[in-house]
Amino acid sequence: MKVVLFAGGKGTRISEESHLKPKPMIEVGGKPILWHIMKMYAAHGHNEFVVCCGYKGYAIKEYFYNYFLHNSDLTMDLGTNDMTIHNSSSENFKVTLVDTGLETMTAGRLKRVQKYIGNERFMLTYGDGVCDIDMTKQLAYHEEKGKICTMSIVQPGSRFGMIELDDNNIVKEFAEKPKDDGTWINGGFFICEPETFNYLPESADDIMWERSPLENLTKAGELAAYRHEGFWKCMDTLRDNMDLNSMWDNNPKWKNW
Repeated sequence: MKVVLFAGGKGTRISEESHLKPKPMIEVGGKPILWHIMKMYAAHGHNEFVVCCGYKGYAIKEYFYNYFLHNSDLTMDLGTNDMTIHNSSSENFKVTLVDTGLETMTAGRLKRVQKYIGNERFMLTYGDGVCDIDMTKQLAYHEEKGKICTMSIVQPGSRFGMIELDDNNIVKEFAEKPKDDGTWINGGFFICEPETFNYLPESADDIMWERSPLENLTKAGELAAYRHEGFWKCMDTLRDNMDLNSMWDNNPKWKNW
């Protein structure tokens, strides 16, 4: 099953890094976050990716074009310009990189890669979020529900810790980033049937996937929600990137490989 990755946005909220490279190429633990997402899917047997490029898309193309070389031991004969590969740690990925436009919205990006997906079920996510979702269980849930699209939903943790006081207003405990009570949001990991494209107009460049396509799927009763209660983190800001790098050094909960 192919995995479609949205990787074309400008990432303006993390402009400290994104003015140099596209957001999905910002590194966590020395590797682009896009690589981490692909590794998450590959751990569940999904190794074929369609990447929707846009802003500074050449950086993504150059990274994968040189990926095998940069992850191999080799000998270069400078006299003959011959190269011998001795060993490679490159993953068994098949990656299709598609220029979907600089200003195209997410629904338009998805529409532009339809021909690379074909008439088959596919997975879809963004190029800036990691989690420990069990994609195999989500797929089984999708098949059980029998809907056109299944969307992961999560309860995001608050950015602010809570303070517990005793009766005399003395601090008893700090509770770090509790989950919002009862609030569920789009977690960004989708499983879609090919009929999903019936909800995208031919000219969808100005349409957000998160708006009318998902709203119309909802009205048709064709959008199932898969509750993920585990770890989830979206890299929106430089602080998020720093948090993920800190986690990588200690306890990367999304690492399933």
